[in-house]
Amino acid sequence: MNENLSFYKFMHKQILVIIVLNVLTAPGYLLMGYIYTSMLYEFLWMLMTFVVAIYGYYLYKEFNIKMTLGAKDRWLNKVRYFMFTYSSTWSIMFYYYVMNENIEMHYIAISTQLGTSVVAATLLASQRKLVVFTVSFLMMPLILYFLFVGEAFSYILSFFTFVLGVVLLYAAKNTNDYILKSNYQAYHDHLTNIGNRRYFLEILESSVRENNDKYTYLLLIDLDYFKTINDTLGHDVGDELLKEVAKRMVNLSDKHDNKVARLGGDEFCILSSDFNTQESCLDGAKTFSTELLKEIKNNYNLNGNHLYISASIGVSVVNTTNIAAAEYLKEADMAMYEAKHNGRDGIIVFNEELCELVQRKLDIERLLHFALEKDEISLVYQPQIDEKNLVVGCEVLVRWHNEKLGFVPPDIFIPIAENTGFIIELGEYILYEAFQTIKEWDTSDLGIKQVSINISMRQLMHQDFLNTIQRAMKKYFRYGCEINIIFEITETSASDDYRSLVRVMNILKRYGITFSMDDFGTGYSSLSYLRELPIEELKIDKSFISQLADVQQASLVKTIVDIAKNLNLTIVAEGVEEEYQREYLQELDCDLYQGYLYSKPIKKEEFENFCRK
Repeated sequence: MNENLSFYKFMHKQILVIIVLNVLTAPGYLLMGYIYTSMLYEFLWMLMTFVVAIYGYYLYKEFNIKMTLGAKDRWLNKVRYFMFTYSSTWSIMFYYYVMNENIEMHYIAISTQLGTSVVAATLLASQRKLVVFTVSFLMMPLILYFLFVGEAFSYILSFFTFVLGVVLLYAAKNTNDYILKSNYQAYHDHLTNIGNRRYFLEILESSVRENNDKYTYLLLIDLDYFKTINDTLGHDVGDELLKEVAKRMVNLSDKHDNKVARLGGDEFCILSSDFNTQESCLDGAKTFSTELLKEIKNNYNLNGNHLYISASIGVSVVNTTNIAAAEYLKEADMAMYEAKHNGRDGIIVFNEELCELVQRKLDIERLLHFALEKDEISLVYQPQIDEKNLVVGCEVLVRWHNEKLGFVPPDIFIPIAENTGFIIELGEYILYEAFQTIKEWDTSDLGIKQVSINISMRQLMHQDFLNTIQRAMKKYFRYGCEINIIFEITETSASDDYRSLVRVMNILKRYGITFSMDDFGTGYSSLSYLRELPIEELKIDKSFISQLADVQQASLVKTIVDIAKNLNLTIVAEGVEEEYQREYLQELDCDLYQGYLYSKPIKKEEFENFCRK
């Protein structure tokens, strides 16, 4: 089955070209009949070509780009018969005219037959078998005609006609090869030699139109951490890895009669064959996806590099003509990104619940940009308590309440703000609001010693961040500040760009800023950086505190405390909610405690009252 739409479009255009050529040239036969014969045969011939032209016009109107692939192939076969029939009608007049004794009629017949052969070789070049048969069918009578004349010059003309036929076929072959090559390049990925995005969208559109009562599954596959391999080992290794992954996909897909394409970068798509029920389609998708993940995760040995890679797969079930093909690709894309969000190396099937989740994320992303101007962003403060149960500081936390979305948790909207770049504007707002509050507290009787502010790595490394801090410090703390201002950075972000991070942190320390490592213990690189990063405080992540009843978790927390003390770091236990947790942490000699056991995050006025009590 031909899956290349360009062939159909090309043949569709040729129908009108052939009809127009006939309309322009056929009246010449009527004129010949008027001059040399009775016009009867010419009139009958024109009537016959007119009928064929009507059929051709019907085929022209019948074509629809949204036809199924099967319907397109049936249409193409009818077009081939039409073109051959049309060419054959000109040969009828050739036989009729060369039987006439008038030599002028022979000249017309020969010229027309040669012209028809050239036109056929040109217009039918995209169909190799058809052009060979048609040109041979048209040129053979000319070759025989000159042979039967029986003169020396006619034998030469017969040979020249044969050579012309060969040249026409050779030219048609070259044109056909060029068309095939051009279309192959248009529909195939140059690196992996599998189908590309254009190819996949066309077969997906066809599948959508064909599958009224059938089901197929669509897989969108994205390689996990491929960029890391590309950046560290080079694009040559990355390209070889993509080719090997594509090869494995094709080998597995061939066993299941599935089609594979590379959309671009490290994204691939697979479309299955038909299933009779949705249940069998889903089962097939899960089984195939599991096999595919296993195949992708097998080790690679490329140019002396032993590599491992996993993938995130999104699945969408194709089963209706009411949804555009691009929508199914969008569904699979949503599912794939959810798989990445869930830790990668997994399979997620698209469903309505996921659609609602993605829609909510889109609403959050859209409405977040108006949150500041609508005054929907506010700050709250969670007290930090020392071993004497005295409030010595707090952590500044951000809250967002939208009239449509309601309360949106910061662990939802902060990552979105980071991804969209809105974190720069939002972070600056938080800094200025927090600095204003710190200035007020600095001259009050609250006895606050420190205030912690969370800083995004994207915000910290922004080119204008140092200038922002300099302006804020000059505005609020021109004459100094007794309260220690602490910027909290997360453990995982600290390893993203280590050298640049240390440089920025050292500059900020000159402004009087100190640093705390937040969520300690959740990453993988902190131990090697703790000694070199200019931090004064370490926060134990609440995920460890919540599991202190477990002996192993308690032992891990003790190890973290020991490391911090050896490095002379202040220790803050985050997420303290139970009395037994506080008691255990006190035994370990933690410095500060923060959590719902003491207070939830509260508004500024409530925090001030909490401190005075």
